[in-house]
Amino acid sequence: MTLAQSSLEQASPVLNISIFIAFVVITLGIVIYVNRRASSTASDFYTAGGGFSGPQNGTAIAGDYLSAASFLGIAGAIALNGYDGFLYSIGFLVAWLVALLLVAELMRNTGRFTMGDVLAFRMKQRPIRAAAATSTLVVSFFYLLAQMAGAGGLVSLLLDIKGGLGQSIVIAVVGAVMIAYVLIGGMRGTTWVQMIKAVLLILGALIMTIWVLALFGFNFSALLGGAVDRAGAAGEALLAPGKQYTNKIDFISLGLALVLGTAGLPHVLMRFYTVPTAKEARKSVEWAIWLIGLFYLFTLVIGYGAGALVGPEEIRGAPGGVNSAAPLLALELGGPVLLGIISAVAFATILAVVAGLTITASASFAHDVYINVIKKGQVQDEQKTEVRVARITTVVIGIVAIVGGIAANGQNVAFLVALAFAVAASANLPTILYSLFWKRFNTTGALFSIYGGLASAIILIVFSPAVSGKPPTASTKSMIQGVDFSWFPLENPGIVSIPLSFVLGIVGTYVGQKRHDGSKFAEMEVRSLTGANIAKVSSH
Repeated sequence: MTLAQSSLEQASPVLNISIFIAFVVITLGIVIYVNRRASSTASDFYTAGGGFSGPQNGTAIAGDYLSAASFLGIAGAIALNGYDGFLYSIGFLVAWLVALLLVAELMRNTGRFTMGDVLAFRMKQRPIRAAAATSTLVVSFFYLLAQMAGAGGLVSLLLDIKGGLGQSIVIAVVGAVMIAYVLIGGMRGTTWVQMIKAVLLILGALIMTIWVLALFGFNFSALLGGAVDRAGAAGEALLAPGKQYTNKIDFISLGLALVLGTAGLPHVLMRFYTVPTAKEARKSVEWAIWLIGLFYLFTLVIGYGAGALVGPEEIRGAPGGVNSAAPLLALELGGPVLLGIISAVAFATILAVVAGLTITASASFAHDVYINVIKKGQVQDEQKTEVRVARITTVVIGIVAIVGGIAANGQNVAFLVALAFAVAASANLPTILYSLFWKRFNTTGALFSIYGGLASAIILIVFSPAVSGKPPTASTKSMIQGVDFSWFPLENPGIVSIPLSFVLGIVGTYVGQKRHDGSKFAEMEVRSLTGANIAKVSSH
């Protein structure tokens, strides 16, 4: 038994579960309270009627974006790999500059509920909405899968529930609570949960950061020195690049996916519709950048603090492996009480993220597929029908996520997150940018870009070392062990699939119908830049 495992036995699973239950009860009460006067319209269910301010939405975006991977995964990556681990934080943060400069205001002005609204504005409605919904559902599903599987993986560490059955039950409970949040509160209730979770997560990280720095005399150099000394012979490598990513092309590919994928994540794009104006959309992104950037600075101290106070060998030997760095540091600093609080924050993180993903996926199916593709917009009492279909879809997606999370429990969660970002960067972002800025772009180009980016990203990852061929002795093992069918050398396909999607958009545009409606692009251009909802604008 390692020191980490024996230390974890000091923790109280009852305390951890009690704190978690208290959080769920309180937040469900808040969800019911804030939604008591809400209407049953699609606008209210999907976007809370656009009634949130920029700071409120920015806080919710931070809560939606800072997943369990951000808190537990990055802290562990920094503890074990130092400089290379912190590059994840840099990539995730820089991605928001792309979202701020290129998509936030324009998406808010052009669409109503989903990414499909923007893409279908001047294209053929049915094929484009079907393609946008397909991409949205794929990205959301794999992101959901990662969060649900992460919930099961954290159970053994935080709640001392051993065995597959116990972890499966916890995954089912997380899924059930998530379904309740969405059904009861819609986007309004989900947003409040995300705001509360963001505040708790940042406060928890702040407390741990100050505590760690105080132990080293508020001297960051002394903290780095402690981490280097605790790591032994490999300590110096923590302060320089190359400890984890020896292949620079692989790192560039991952960086492209992280930086460009964020601006194409459906659940992030949908948050821009919860504010009343484009100015508030811009303000919400600015607010999110500050909160997210501050949090990632905290993870730098927490990660190196875990390396210095807990030690890399103890982290690797703990039940949760690399994900145990932050909880073990909490146990080292504040004992079972602080560990219990961090445990509840970790589970709150998972709940908030999966709720946001679920409402996005259900909105895409109900609004884009059911109303506009299957029913061709010919529905009696469209608002109530759309909300009813979205609620049914929420339950179905929740059940699928629970089953998928149980099946993926114990698998390589990083692979699933990388796939979600790679698909978003490859399929969604090129199509969005072309739709907003390229007058010549047409339906064929959009279909080539979405389906080509989607297919290339998935195929390349399936046949990459992320899925097979990498031995368990490596720093990150393949999802499937004992077989090797990989032929693509990189773990992330971004450096290939993202440029390919841009190229396919160009090829499809010139292969497709030559004629295009210049007046629709002019209307879209004016609307995206000004927010004016005009009926028709003459072509340039």
